[in-house]
Amino acid sequence: MSIHVLPPEVVDQIAAGEVVERPAHLVKELVENSIDAGATRVHIEFFDGGRIVKVIDNGKGMAPEDLPKSLERFATSKISKTDDLWSLKTFGFRGEALASISAVSKLTITSRREGDEQAHQLICEYGKKRDIDKVGGSQGTTILMENLFDNTPARLKFLKSDAAENGAIKTTLKAMALSHYNVEIRIQENGKLVSFWPACKTRKDRVEQILEIKPLFEGEASRENVKAYAVFADPHNVAKTAKNIWLFAQNRWIQDRSLQAAVNEAYRSLLMHGEYPIAVVWVETDPDCVDVNIHPTKSQVKFQNASLAFRAVAASLRGTLEQAPWLGANAPKPGPAPLEGVSAGDYKSTQGLPNFAAVTPKENLTFQDSSLNTTTFQKKDFHFPSANLQQPKLNYQCLADAAASRDNFETPPAHQQSVPQYQPEKNQEPQGYWSSLEVLGQANLTYIVTQSRDKIIFVDQHAAHERVVFEKLMSAWKGGKVDVQDFLFPLAIDMSPEKVEAILTLGKEIERLGVFIEALGPGTIGVKAAPLMIKESILGSVLDKMAHEIVEQGGSFSLERVVGDICATMACHSVVRAGQALGLDQMKTLLRDMDTFPLSSFCPHGRPVSVEYPFYKLEKDFGRIV
Repeated sequence: MSIHVLPPEVVDQIAAGEVVERPAHLVKELVENSIDAGATRVHIEFFDGGRIVKVIDNGKGMAPEDLPKSLERFATSKISKTDDLWSLKTFGFRGEALASISAVSKLTITSRREGDEQAHQLICEYGKKRDIDKVGGSQGTTILMENLFDNTPARLKFLKSDAAENGAIKTTLKAMALSHYNVEIRIQENGKLVSFWPACKTRKDRVEQILEIKPLFEGEASRENVKAYAVFADPHNVAKTAKNIWLFAQNRWIQDRSLQAAVNEAYRSLLMHGEYPIAVVWVETDPDCVDVNIHPTKSQVKFQNASLAFRAVAASLRGTLEQAPWLGANAPKPGPAPLEGVSAGDYKSTQGLPNFAAVTPKENLTFQDSSLNTTTFQKKDFHFPSANLQQPKLNYQCLADAAASRDNFETPPAHQQSVPQYQPEKNQEPQGYWSSLEVLGQANLTYIVTQSRDKIIFVDQHAAHERVVFEKLMSAWKGGKVDVQDFLFPLAIDMSPEKVEAILTLGKEIERLGVFIEALGPGTIGVKAAPLMIKESILGSVLDKMAHEIVEQGGSFSLERVVGDICATMACHSVVRAGQALGLDQMKTLLRDMDTFPLSSFCPHGRPVSVEYPFYKLEKDFGRIV
């Protein structure tokens, strides 16, 4: 069979199959062209699942003689030589979009430059251009695409339902609006206005405008020449899928599993299984350190050093999350120092679990008093003095009275008690969020009942204590106060040569976590020593998983994540449980301990520690307000 050159119309349709995979990609290309032309307002209309699309902008416009050139393949005003690919300042650069679109639709381009007396229009039907006409029109460019894929029925039948295609277009336009906060974007679907986003002053303003979530928080971080900036919701506002993680590289909307994993890593121990964060992240680096020309639709990029991008993204979110800004001004300060005088030898264990009394510094309470195992039932004691029947006083019986009395607290008779009031002492030292709450008692031997100025807060005692112990264990681990066990003979672990090489490059950092390794061969790692806390049987799977993530993500997060899982399990089995009575001082001390760690709003497994009930809701339920 002889080789022959394909006709231009076949070449154009092949290119269209790559660039115009579905109408949403087509819309993305057209809007990017408008933004490259300096438009500050872009109006998009689409009908019939994107088979008809109209994009109107107020950009610079095109000269009449450039209209037919714009429909030629590889015709562009944005680059002129190879080196330009590594210093791109525009979103389009290949010169394929309009040529591909015109090959599979009827395309009408109307454009007018500033200073021109009138606009000019060019119509192209499935690659066949007509003569240029003079028409009326304002400055900018209007592109109308009709009858998409009518000349390629095979492509037409692969389109999804109108609703699905319309949804994809709106998602694409939402991403475009997020990346260009200073551009006004108006969207009409089947003749109906569905979105209007005026230009904003900052990225954060745009994210709040589009996602309609408040409050949102900001964070940024740099790793060498890679910078990441993030706008995100707190861990209380979550999604059921990862679709609300929006990623941008060089302000281009991209799909990147590694960066998505970095966002999830930042929320580690703050979300439950099946929950995903809501975050918008921008990654910027030197133009010559990222390749944007690796995918036909430009939806993927390749970083020269993917590890730096991963670490920058994770740090941009984690740095703010660890400050717990959702708690307001009373949020604890981040980064508690490792516990002084606490080493791995202090972690006395019973059946493999640490004794909380040994882990906790002396000034902290322990929950090992055997008398606390005695069940205390709820009591009701209403007393109305005869001399004051018109103003009865409710007397609250704390469920922890028995425990409090054992701590030498004297409970006054019921008729001498008064209604608890939230009145902070004057000139007292500033308190953290949790210790500023007034403890009212214990409900169902499980929840600490507290109040602030405007709400009642129920604190899950097990989840709260679990977070405190978990953080103390992790602090001791990171501070190097962990006993290490030397092996008589190195423990050999087989893995691929690529993984061996990857894990050896981070040998010093791994040693900081208490694991000492060496190469026993091109496909074998030897473990000379490891922390006592990690069972020998799981070291192989831990290091293999870590090596895999180093290869894929370029990070050393895997081992710390496994250690975190182990510490979470240990904490869960060594803290106060539901159904255990606590004294008033014990509850207050637990709240003070929570203020030591900013992430005390969630247990290590991501469960919320507290539930709030505003007083206005109670007043509404009681009919005091409408």
